[in-house]
Amino acid sequence: QVQLVESGGGLVQAGGSLRLSCAANGRAFRINAFGWYRQAPGKEREWVATVTSTGSTTSTDSVKGRFALSRDDAKNTVYLQMNSLKPEDPAIYYCNARYTSLVFRELSAWGQGTPVTVSS
Repeated sequence: QVQLVESGGGLVQAGGSLRLSCAANGRAFRINAFGWYRQAPGKEREWVATVTSTGSTTSTDSVKGRFALSRDDAKNTVYLQMNSLKPEDPAIYYCNARYTSLVFRELSAWGQGTPVTVSS
């Protein structure tokens, strides 16, 4: 099984930057993709960005040009660099991993979430 541990959230002024980290622990045949999602108070969880095992990245339109996703396979860690943070970005940010287990089941894991607050 894979467990995810996020870090890097906090309080930042509008226009500032934060870098979130998501470290994957445990054993899997392959981690197929990492994704970041966010959930603001009173809203549904929404997808933010994804990076696949081949390094291909996609992101939602509202963060294009501001957020960048990268991964360090040696550390089994993915990073979400968030720049030019806006008042609409505050939320709990969750990391997700889609992976193939050692017995070749397709599974998904979620981190505990890390809060991001943006002050105006």
